[in-house]
Amino acid sequence: METVRVLIADDEKEIRDLLKKYLEREFYTVDVAINGEEALHLFRQNKYNLVILDLMMPKIDGIEVCKRLRDQTNIPILMLTAKDHEVDKILGLSIGADDYITKPFSIHEVVARVKALMRRFLVLGSDANSHEQALLQFKGLTIDLKKYTVTVGAEEISLTAKELELLKFFASNPEQVFTKTQLFRNVWDSNYIEDDNTVMVHIRKLRKKIETDPSNPKFIQTVWGIGYKFVGEKDEKR
Repeated sequence: METVRVLIADDEKEIRDLLKKYLEREFYTVDVAINGEEALHLFRQNKYNLVILDLMMPKIDGIEVCKRLRDQTNIPILMLTAKDHEVDKILGLSIGADDYITKPFSIHEVVARVKALMRRFLVLGSDANSHEQALLQFKGLTIDLKKYTVTVGAEEISLTAKELELLKFFASNPEQVFTKTQLFRNVWDSNYIEDDNTVMVHIRKLRKKIETDPSNPKFIQTVWGIGYKFVGEKDEKR
């Protein structure tokens, strides 16, 4: 089995050392960076499976690092921050982070989130063992889990790992209505949720990428007072 390599970027030595220690106990290979500039340098030099970013770092902050990483990779990104302001969480998610934890945090919670992100990310690829699971086809939308691509019309679009996972869950359960809590528990693989914004931000981002008119969505529809459902007409011609 290929070794999972994690990059941790945080300007607090105690946090870097703690995360490295506990993740190495899970047999992950871990590299650390003390600021955003070093994180980007390490990312260019090595192949990583997951990145943990502190929001507030010297030289280049976590938001900017996340933006630059998203231009070249769809691997899971977990954001850490000492801030508890709603705008910071929404900003982190809106620019491509897959999950978000506020300091101070439980180290066991962080490890659990990392393992869940990696497990879900790897499962997307393993689903390709079945052609039925690997290819979800609807009129105007094709989700290829083997190639890890999504095509809207004739255009291939880029999704993050979490966006693809959310779309896969919706498309695998068409017409079924899910609450925000149900979506979080199934897609983020956790019973823990501080608020609804994690789910709402990802749905908003997903709609912008797959819907012709995000304000009047065709695929991911809102069921007022309850949650969301996926509506898609199977493409019988394929």
